[in-house]
Amino acid sequence: MLKKLLMITVCAGVFLGTLLTSTTNDQAAIIPFDKGIIAGRASWYSKNDPGIRRHTANMEVFDDTLLTAAMWDVPFNQKVRVTNIENGKSIIVRINDRGPHKRFVRKGRVIDLTKTAFKRIGGTKRGLIRVQVEFL
Repeated sequence: MLKKLLMITVCAGVFLGTLLTSTTNDQAAIIPFDKGIIAGRASWYSKNDPGIRRHTANMEVFDDTLLTAAMWDVPFNQKVRVTNIENGKSIIVRINDRGPHKRFVRKGRVIDLTKTAFKRIGGTKRGLIRVQVEFL
């Protein structure tokens, strides 16, 4: 039990340390705006992408036409408002999957939107946009 508690404490410290570490211009900083608002980069994914599974992490059939998204450590069915910082467009999506890949999270990516959701606030010609995510 003590080992488990120690491991959780160390992991939390490492996670918080990465949040506070400065990044280069190529990376987006995860900036906590308020208790329920964070900023970073959003990407999109679709059923045609390599490696995309038929089911989401909460066992729904993946449908990239729905207004859903993937985030780590956020309860399934949590709704969030995602706002494109560059153009002010926003959308409300429901979390039903886990992602983005951890290596991208370390570079400031905070959410993976379905292709349809991403298209509504940023268009899919760009793979990443700067966003603000507000937990509703």
